[in-house]
Amino acid sequence: MVKSIMFYFGSDKNHPVYLRLLVLVNICLFYRLQEVCECVLFENHCKNMSDIVAQWDVSLSDGIHNVIFEHGTTSGKRVINLDSKEIFRKNWMFKLVGREVFYIGKHKATVTIEATSGFAYEYSLEVDGKSLKKFTEQRSKTAKCWTLTLDGIDTRIVFEKDTMDVWCNGSKLPTAGEFVDDGTETNFNIRDHSCYVKTVSSFKKKEGILHALFVDDVEIAESTL
Repeated sequence: MVKSIMFYFGSDKNHPVYLRLLVLVNICLFYRLQEVCECVLFENHCKNMSDIVAQWDVSLSDGIHNVIFEHGTTSGKRVINLDSKEIFRKNWMFKLVGREVFYIGKHKATVTIEATSGFAYEYSLEVDGKSLKKFTEQRSKTAKCWTLTLDGIDTRIVFEKDTMDVWCNGSKLPTAGEFVDDGTETNFNIRDHSCYVKTVSSFKKKEGILHALFVDDVEIAESTL
């Protein structure tokens, strides 16, 4: 098209119509190239997404960890991504079912691949030898979690009942425990904010021990792990 325009106007390259047509042609070429690039990116994205077969969130003291598992049902490929980082890859495996073991911090995790009817497969995740559901249920009994916005920062605080440890956004905080009239307080600081977890008895067998978080003497509502 550019050659045809040049032939029509000959040597008169400064003709205003010629210049306008040249600009329009360049614009068309630019948008066409952009469309091609977007199509290529979309195709690559679809190819990368096609082998993703399962995704899980594992809630621990240091944060919520995302596990993505890829499985090629023809090549046997197995890929594990933990928190957007690839930690395991096998591009070719003759056996399409089985298990892959990895670690989330100190916790042993296992992805299990099982064949169902036909060419379908089922995928499950175990953490510390328990199904993810049972592991999460157990965690809810041994830890408490609170989320809030502090100084404009999303803040996640976890209190481990067994060890009395306090975690904030993935970091273990130094604490100081003290006895008070109606129970105990586990004191710690987040920047300039004074915080403590108060532990008291409910005097009810079903409820057991109660834990409440206070930040700058204001009680924070509990969140789910």
